Amino acid sequence: MSDAPYVAFRDLSYQYDGATAPLFSGLSAHLPRGFTGVLGANGAGKSTLLNLLCGRLNPTSGHVEGGGQAVCCEQRTDHPPPELDAFLEDWSAHAARLRGRLDIEPDFALRWDTLSHGERKRAQIACALWLSPDLLAIDEPTNHLDAGARRLLIDALKGFRGVGVIVSHDRALLDELCVQCIWLEPPGVQVYPGGYSAARDLRQADREHRLAERDKAARAHRALEQEMAVRREKASREHQLRSKRHLDRHDSDGRGKINAARVADSKAGAPLRQMQGRERQAADRLDAARVDKEYRTGIWLSAQASRRDRLFALEPGEIPLGDHRVLRHRALSMGPTDRIALVGPNGAGKSTLLAKILSQIRVPPDHLIEMPQEVSAPDAARLLDEAKDLPAAQLGPVMTAVSRLGSRPQRLLETARPSPGEIRKLLLALGLSRSPQLLVLDEPTNHLDLPSIEALETALTDCPCGLLLVSHDLVFLEKLEAVTWRIELDGEGNGTVVLP
Repeated sequence: MSDAPYVAFRDLSYQYDGATAPLFSGLSAHLPRGFTGVLGANGAGKSTLLNLLCGRLNPTSGHVEGGGQAVCCEQRTDHPPPELDAFLEDWSAHAARLRGRLDIEPDFALRWDTLSHGERKRAQIACALWLSPDLLAIDEPTNHLDAGARRLLIDALKGFRGVGVIVSHDRALLDELCVQCIWLEPPGVQVYPGGYSAARDLRQADREHRLAERDKAARAHRALEQEMAVRREKASREHQLRSKRHLDRHDSDGRGKINAARVADSKAGAPLRQMQGRERQAADRLDAARVDKEYRTGIWLSAQASRRDRLFALEPGEIPLGDHRVLRHRALSMGPTDRIALVGPNGAGKSTLLAKILSQIRVPPDHLIEMPQEVSAPDAARLLDEAKDLPAAQLGPVMTAVSRLGSRPQRLLETARPSPGEIRKLLLALGLSRSPQLLVLDEPTNHLDLPSIEALETALTDCPCGLLLVSHDLVFLEKLEAVTWRIELDGEGNGTVVLP
């Protein structure tokens, strides 16, 4: 790590090839030592900003100052970090301490394909911290992590001494780690001191102040417009009275009086011209008192309960987990309106059990919404192409649902690389058009921005169909009042499904 004390970006702009407008433009901010949180809606450019800071993308205009060695931990963990083997073979105190802090096992590189997403994320961030970069950019670090792993990660990140940038929708993480937050609201950016809670309050107070200033400017502008209209009407009436049309052409005295009055009027017209100048200034102040539009969020799930008595039923048995481990379960079944939350530590077999359940589902495919933990890049491209090929009458409701989940439809349709959050919204929006009878959501709040999570919570609260959820977001599960199926591990790593 060098002695570079900060990173800054000046007038930063970026536009994707084929896009009709920049993703953002003219961004400037200073990033001190410690962590800076990056907030904003899905598709606002948060991940793009990280890639620009780390030199993985070139800006359309503007530049990045400072930095030095930069490492970026992206959202996806499909492939192991290039440094994983070297990190696992390094027996320095630094490497050993990181492996211990983040519970990294020696065989992680050999069994990467069978690791849980949470285990992969811990390994990814451990490798990044091992490199001791000047700039560490992390995209959604707590996605897929259970409570214990999340605590390990936060404690490890607290030891980082460089400039850190975190994109996250984990409110508690941002509050605990961040010295400031950047709120990305294309085309601009706002910087607030403190973590998420402080930034949210300051942003709301700033918005309320700007709304009050705009209302004040609007009232002043309306008052001047009304006074101008009164004065113009009065001037028009007086001009008619000063007309010579009604005078006899030999009435020299009358014409002289009107000429004298016109000279007086020309001098009295100065206040009217001054008021016109004041009106133009008021209009300029009103234009300057711009407040960004807040888009309405909230969706309605047009779901229905299945007529079947059971959506699935599993006989008691064991499911292999690999490495000679098994997951044992009693008889498991689900009614048409049941809400079930499957919880447990990373690597306990939640996704394995979910795959077994999906193989036994009795719901027609057209009435099933399945949201996996991660949508692969090829599947994301397929979903986007599917949406673009829809007839206008079908595309409209889908894009309305995307908008009500907090993303801008035009930006989604124009991009070739939608964010993971945008893809999850699109997947959900496409499913909504099929009147689902069962929603199977694996870590549904991962990658979603905070307004989208709240909109999804509200929609699922009133959803009449079956819900099968896998999540580490306990607040989310509590709001949905789901029945908990908990997987507990024994000393040998075998799992047992514990029912209430």
